[in-house]
Amino acid sequence: MTALEKHYTPQELGKLWGFSPETIRNIFESTPGVLRVAGPRRRFKRAYVSVRIPESVANKRHAELHGVRP
Repeated sequence: MTALEKHYTPQELGKLWGFSPETIRNIFESTPGVLRVAGPRRRFKRAYVSVRIPESVANKRHAELHGVRP
């Protein structure tokens, strides 16, 4: 994994895989290597979290979901 590889948003990966962005977030919820950047919490608003999924992590997880062992 490198800093310059393609990083996908849940929306982008959802379009490629045919899933909703929420399903993609659930699939990658506890996957190591996924970048999560949270904004500050506000008094009456929830904190927003930006998720970016590196291409290598997406490829590895896709193989795992299809039962392919590296």
